[in-house]
Amino acid sequence: MAVRILPALERLARFGMNTRGMKSRWLTVGDVRVHVYDGPGGGDLPPVVLLHGLGAAGTSFARLAEHVRPHVKRVVIPELAGHGASAHPGERAVTPTLVVDTMTATLDRLLDEPAILVGNSLGGAVAIAYATRRPRRVRKLVLVSPAGARVADEEWRRLVEAFDVNDTDEARRFLSRIYHRPPWFVALVAHEFPDVVKRRAVREILTHATPDEGPTADELASLPMPILLLWGRSERLLPAEALAWFRRHLPPHAVIEEPAAFGHAPQLEQPARVAKRILAFAREPS
Repeated sequence: MAVRILPALERLARFGMNTRGMKSRWLTVGDVRVHVYDGPGGGDLPPVVLLHGLGAAGTSFARLAEHVRPHVKRVVIPELAGHGASAHPGERAVTPTLVVDTMTATLDRLLDEPAILVGNSLGGAVAIAYATRRPRRVRKLVLVSPAGARVADEEWRRLVEAFDVNDTDEARRFLSRIYHRPPWFVALVAHEFPDVVKRRAVREILTHATPDEGPTADELASLPMPILLLWGRSERLLPAEALAWFRRHLPPHAVIEEPAAFGHAPQLEQPARVAKRILAFAREPS
């Protein structure tokens, strides 16, 4: 049997994070056993929570966490239900509501002071939901190509269809939309990528999600904490309409930037640049 590269890389990345101080811990939240990377920092800035996207795992933030940890009190990286080492709830489907409810309960139990929430893609939508529910627990909010915008049905349909990846060629096309410049190893793992987007939790979220699942315009506009939205100029997965929606409805104090050479998940390609901007934002007076 051929060795599968992606699972091996995930195990290696998890081992590396654990050995560098990002310890694994599990919390039982309802019927979901949630896996969390939790590591002490070396600085005085508030704790940072990193929330990953659909089909990803906490290891996608491994290099970003290394850049951030020396400057903050703590780094917490929970994994969504059915992702990474977090369990699937079993008979229940992983819906957007379950994801948000589970993550809300997880962060309520983990955080002992207000934290800086950083969310990418689906993790951005989860971060917004938590900030809406628990505004006093969020010191600052950083959204990196966040999902959750209320786009037209046609745009939504195209986004969901993008995850219908069945072969190596389709996987390469999908991954080219994630990266600013796809790295060399994409060619080695593309044949395994259809299995990633066909995982049960991923398909269930896509099946149950709707364009109206995210925050309302009023909820978004009422967020009181400082907000930074990073939407790379090489964003090719989410529609431009989504950024326009956030521009219209985020509160006036929100800062929106479109960095060059940032794709949909810039923490994978530009972890040092993303970390530098997060830390600069963390140091700004509230």
